[in-house]
Parts: sequence; structure tokens; C-alpha cells
Amino acid sequence: MSLSLTIILVEKNATLKTLTVKDFKEADLFKKCGFKKSEDFEKQTQWTCHGYEVSVYGKKNGRANNENKYDFPPPIDSVIFFGTCCIVAKKLGKMENLTLDLWEKIYEKLFGGFEDLSLTALADEEEKDELEFVAKEHKTKHGYLKDGFVVDSDPFLFPFLVLFQKIPLPQEEQAHGELKINDTTDESNHSNSELSEESYEE
Repeated sequence: MSLSLTIILVEKNATLKTLTVKDFKEADLFKKCGFKKSEDFEKQTQWTCHGYEVSVYGKKNGRANNENKYDFPPPIDSVIFFGTCCIVAKKLGKMENLTLDLWEKIYEKLFGGFEDLSLTALADEEEKDELEFVAKEHKTKHGYLKDGFVVDSDPFLFPFLVLFQKIPLPQEEQAHGELKINDTTDESNHSNSELSEESYEE
């Protein structure tokens, strides 16, 4: 009984395409890859992933400018293949059809998963600006801290940093401070005046 099986061909320009083999025989895979002879064509590696056993067949010897440009997962990520390679799959010891979608999931898993750049960008947008509470005079025109000025990332510590960094207080607070000084001066003058009057009366 013949076995019809779907395999993946990896062309030398890194293009992937599926091929349905009506009468699958492992010994004839070199023909499916376009080679006339089976010399040097052999299984290069096998992965176990998502319950599948996935194998790569190809040649490591060939003519110059005929190198396969596809990026295979480890441990063959640094191996140079020539011409077309093929990928076949088994499950529980039986040959299984290998689709491009299934290979993409296995490929991602073998590489340890890929970072979702859209989620990373969203996280960057939601990240709190550590310089939000720093006065403009302590920033450059591009929004960075000027040389020699350090600010803690915790906004709740900012009032204490105002004292240590001697950041100028707002105009209202300066004015309020001046009023307190003037009031103290007035009280002092008034006290001196009373003392003078008492001395005079005596």
C-alpha cells in the first residue's frame, strides 16, 4: 500500500513550499529535492517538538553559489547546505503530513519563541516618564537631564530632592518666605520700640 505524504521543500533561496508525495520512500527524497544522485544526501538532524519528530535532509557538499540561504534552527543553524533541502515529520513513530503552518509553530519553538514587538512597543508607551517631575531648567532642550543633576525615579521622593538639589522654589513660595522674614523683622522692631518706651518712662 502506497503512502501519500506532505513534506516541505526548502529551496536554496530560502523559499518554503509543500510537496505531496504519492508514494513516499525515504530513500527517494534526494529526487524530490532535484538531485540526480543520492551521494552526500542524508538526514542532517532531528528535533522532537509539539509531539512531532521532525527531520531535515540535505547535502553539505556542493558547488559554489549554490548554498542554501535558509536559517535553520540549532543545532544546524551554522551548517552550510547546498541546493534544496526537505523537512519531514513523524508522530508516534508514523509519518505525518507537515504543513507550513505547523512548521512555523515548530520553527518558532525551536528558536525559543520570538518577541512580540507590538507588545513591547505598547509597554514602552505606558512606561512612566521618570523626568516628569523635574523642573524645565534642569533639562536639556531634548528633555534629558543636564550634566551633574541626578533625580530619583520615585516621584514621592521628589520633595526631598528639592532640598538637597537646591532647586529654586516657585515664585509664590519665595514671596511667602519673604513675608515671614518681614513679619519677624516687624515683630523685632516692635519689641525694641516697647523696650525703649519703658526705659524712657523710668
